[in-house]
Amino acid sequence: MGEHLENILLSPRQRDAWRFIRDYIATHGHGPSLAEIADGLGIRSRGVVHRHVRALADTGLIEHLPGRHRGIRLSGEGDETGTRRAVLPLLGRIAAGAPIEAIPDQQQVDLAEFFMGPNRFVLRVQGESMIEAGILPDDMVVVERRETARDGDIVVALIDGQEATLKRLQHNPDGSVTLFPANCHMAPMIYPAERVQIQGVVVGQMRSY
Repeated sequence: MGEHLENILLSPRQRDAWRFIRDYIATHGHGPSLAEIADGLGIRSRGVVHRHVRALADTGLIEHLPGRHRGIRLSGEGDETGTRRAVLPLLGRIAAGAPIEAIPDQQQVDLAEFFMGPNRFVLRVQGESMIEAGILPDDMVVVERRETARDGDIVVALIDGQEATLKRLQHNPDGSVTLFPANCHMAPMIYPAERVQIQGVVVGQMRSY
């Protein structure tokens, strides 16, 4: 449901509850409990929260399964954990080299399995420093929040606590860190390890055409 429809159907406090539930599911991969909604909205009474949840269910924005722990999920196709499923039909295989026969089947691809998960967020890419890794300007990368990474990982690195950059990581024998661009026209950047803070590792990528 879009913001315009929310504004028509919901009171301001119900909109707050809807947005909290939506953002919680996007972040954690499952629905919040009534207690977590109350804490998130600064409401002491669970009865008030329950009325907001029931109102959201009446509008069709969410589904509420009474008596089930975390029994709140976004409306639409979902699973038993309360996570909304974004699925597309998988119709076969297609060759990127020599042509092969594309044979349809009955499988589905659950996009949430690729992108959703705890401690994940999305960044829109600016610049061309990672184009040879297939990451283009305006692509969106899915990042898992981590404080450490392995050599070769594509990371979000914060330099001197001020400037964030997307680069491939390498730890050097002398204790320094090299951040490699994936662009032959750009030079690697070498820093003392204490100047670089890892904020996350790229685990997925999205692009529209």
